[in-house]
Amino acid sequence: MTDATAEQDAGWATAKTLAEALPYIQIYDRETVVIKYGGHAMGDEEVAKLFAADAVLLKLLGLHPVIVHGGGPQISRMLEKAGVKSTFVDGLRVTDAATMEVAEMVLSGAINKEIVHWINRAGQEADVRGVGLSGKDARMITVTKARRSKKDPDSNIERVIDLGFVGEPKKVDPKIIEALIYADEDYIPVIAPIGVSDAGDTYNINADTVAGAMAGALRAKRMLLLTDVAGVLDADGNLIRSMTVKEAFDAIKSGVASGGMIPKLETAIAAVDAGVDAVVILDGRRPHAMLTELFTEHGAGTLIRA
Repeated sequence: MTDATAEQDAGWATAKTLAEALPYIQIYDRETVVIKYGGHAMGDEEVAKLFAADAVLLKLLGLHPVIVHGGGPQISRMLEKAGVKSTFVDGLRVTDAATMEVAEMVLSGAINKEIVHWINRAGQEADVRGVGLSGKDARMITVTKARRSKKDPDSNIERVIDLGFVGEPKKVDPKIIEALIYADEDYIPVIAPIGVSDAGDTYNINADTVAGAMAGALRAKRMLLLTDVAGVLDADGNLIRSMTVKEAFDAIKSGVASGGMIPKLETAIAAVDAGVDAVVILDGRRPHAMLTELFTEHGAGTLIRA
């Protein structure tokens, strides 16, 4: 086979893929997709560039992508440089005033603007632009202080643990996001998981939780949780392609889902209950994971729906 023939065959294969994607493109036309871009999934620059290019492509195909990003590993590295030790309770970072200052600097600053930068680079020719925001902007996310309790193993007495400036969404006002995604211009909102209390204090919020709350407020067609695992695995280590909300509950209760997968499933369940059509947990490190999930028959991760 000559080089010219191989190139022509590749062209035919690409055309076939685009034709097969058409029904799915029509399904998502003018629909909102909330994408949680995880701290571990965003660790590689080349992966970040591909992610940004795919987000731009979604916008050009008629979807309304809304990105919520994490940044736990990046915050940890910055705190280590500053000599500040982190402690965690149920996966939530205990956040004092000094830690909150670093978290906001990393999330709303370095990470948020880097994602916006790559979107702007990828969308330059088509004039698709990223817009960086946090939950503090336009009082988009109002929070209450998060509280956790643990039983003392010796006395069996339950005690409340003060997590500091860690919040949970009390109210999500999506008006500024709707103004951007439905504007005549092609904007992609990029949201840092920072919120504000009624008293005006700044709080750090779990990014999965923010994504779920935002997806519910926007009545999104899909919510994609990009992480560093293939999806939910069964007891034999095989990928579960699809789950109902009840099956997701059962997976948590039985221990099939453990560790960091538990809060992701809890977020998925809450989002579906809030009106999101379906939530997908998938590996954001794989090239074109979002496109594979949305525009192919078998998808790319674990889909959770009512």
